Amino acid sequence: MILGTDDFTDWLTRARIPAHRLTAEKRGVLQAAFHFRQQCGSDYYSTRILSHFLLHSGCGLQVAQVARLLDIDRTTASRQKGLSSKQAIQAAHHRMNGRPYGKLLPRYVGPIAEFLFAHPKASRADIIDFISRTWDIRVSRIALYHFFKKFGLDQLPSNDTATLSPLVAEPTTIPLPALPPLQAMPQLPAGRPVPTPVPPFSPHTPSTPVPSSSCHRR
Repeated sequence: MILGTDDFTDWLTRARIPAHRLTAEKRGVLQAAFHFRQQCGSDYYSTRILSHFLLHSGCGLQVAQVARLLDIDRTTASRQKGLSSKQAIQAAHHRMNGRPYGKLLPRYVGPIAEFLFAHPKASRADIIDFISRTWDIRVSRIALYHFFKKFGLDQLPSNDTATLSPLVAEPTTIPLPALPPLQAMPQLPAGRPVPTPVPPFSPHTPSTPVPSSSCHRR
């Protein structure tokens, strides 16, 4: 058990939530969240579970208030608000195992398909910029390629398939140097035998000017 050193009022003050303006329902939810925080601590799993609960509790807390209460980034809290309970658990599991959870969610297929039909000549950079403006996330081109392949967005008739090809270098053709033209063989007179070529490294004259000592004298 982890005992807290700050009381409930100080916790609300740091999050800039006036305690005297809380309704009975909201005060009860925040007191339960404060007790959970004191009992379970501020590790990643506990913070992720508590943030998911507060963002979906329906008590009227704003995203910025939840982010300040749990000391997390506001963009992170806003992104977590759009996740289901299953997706939140999967994201926590993959995060702790060192595998980041995919940013491109299945619910993005419809808006991206609508964007492609409206912009049939959109490049990969244009699609990535659209995703960044719409959902405040940044994805790589290879992740976009796998997302399109998984949901069949690369088969849209209005889409330029050249912009969705994977990041594979196109093979280049290296031109070969031109060979010199073959020289024509000299024409020999009819009936004349073809001379036998001289073997390589064959001297035309004897290598010894006098008979060798190994020769038998008569």
